[in-house]
Amino acid sequence: MSEARVYRKGQVDADITVPPDKSITHRAIMLASLASGTSTIRGFLDSGDCRSTINVMRAMGVEIRENGTTLTVCGNGLRGLRPPAGVLDAGNSGTTVRLVSGILAGQVFEATLTGDSSLSRRPMKRIIEPLRRMGVDVKARDDEWLPLTIRGSGSPVAVEVHSPVASAQVKSCVLLAGLYAQGETVFHEPVVSRDHTERFLSSLGVPIETSGTRTSVRGPVARLPAFDTVVPGDPSSAAYFAALTAMLPGSHLTIRSICVNPTRTGFLTALSKMGVSVSLQDVREVSGEPVAEVHVHGGTLRNITVEPEDIPSLIDEVPLLAVVATRADGVMEIRGAGELRVKESDRLAAITQELKRMGARIVEKTDGLIVIGNTTLRGAEVSSRGDHRIAMSLAIAGSVAEGETTITDAECTGISFPGFWDLLARI
Repeated sequence: MSEARVYRKGQVDADITVPPDKSITHRAIMLASLASGTSTIRGFLDSGDCRSTINVMRAMGVEIRENGTTLTVCGNGLRGLRPPAGVLDAGNSGTTVRLVSGILAGQVFEATLTGDSSLSRRPMKRIIEPLRRMGVDVKARDDEWLPLTIRGSGSPVAVEVHSPVASAQVKSCVLLAGLYAQGETVFHEPVVSRDHTERFLSSLGVPIETSGTRTSVRGPVARLPAFDTVVPGDPSSAAYFAALTAMLPGSHLTIRSICVNPTRTGFLTALSKMGVSVSLQDVREVSGEPVAEVHVHGGTLRNITVEPEDIPSLIDEVPLLAVVATRADGVMEIRGAGELRVKESDRLAAITQELKRMGARIVEKTDGLIVIGNTTLRGAEVSSRGDHRIAMSLAIAGSVAEGETTITDAECTGISFPGFWDLLARI
């Protein structure tokens, strides 16, 4: 699919499921690969990014078998990975390259990580510097960009890291390296980011401690036990259909078995503040993660201010939130979102320029956006810029716009949401 055409929708009245969570799938594959014994991952996300993680772990000698939506992973143990025969290709996946870098810190061989042209433009110094402080030999293009060549020491030095950015990928890289270090490895971040790595490691008995924005792990960890886990629905994928429902008064949507980890529900919280009825039912715990049915009712929207401390829990949904803001009363200001400039695209610039083509009144700031509401969007030809989040946000914009919206490079949605276009067409 090179392009997709989207038309205005009426009311939504639907009960849906969305793909499994991408972040949790990545971590489950990696930790199962490091476990002692055979693990089962049920309902994994079969997407481009998660395929990158599977391929990278297989290249280091891990046996991973597939049966429908289930993975069986024969773990090599924490120190049992093997030197790859060639370069490890992370594709478009920042999670793969950054988390695997932490794992490589504890190995005793050299490996090189690379990626596609988009990933090769994403900053890596944020993991290079802490890994070097831990005694790991890391080389990079211009000391910043992929490819990364990492020679693990087998026993990194325990350090205390103060990260200038709130990033679950950076935090996870340091914590995974800390599994192999003698003593306590501590990570501080300015605002709490996603905590899937901490939850997963804790569920496996790893001594993880969290207090506010401070997280630590005490190593060296002798072994990780094998496990059986079920991956819940991805809240970032669910957000697109929750947004569509919110913008169409009288609509109702039920989304089944969604991860409602508090570090991931910032978008739903923002919708609630904007006047949308959002409720969680049958909240339960699945493999250390809270899961629930989410019910959304469309209604009258009013814009809010999104502060820097709100950003980590809705970082993937900021472009989508800008779409919702065009339909709400008042003005939305989004602050502290500069991290979006170093994603698969410069998402602040991308969503600003593409929504303007549709008639939105939106201003791009250095680290955020200002969106003037009560705007009638018009169908237009827009570009995803090869970014799955931008493609899906524009699809939702097209679903409330007048006329036809054509989105080029539409196939990139498969990076995180296989079946997105089919589900959108069915609703």
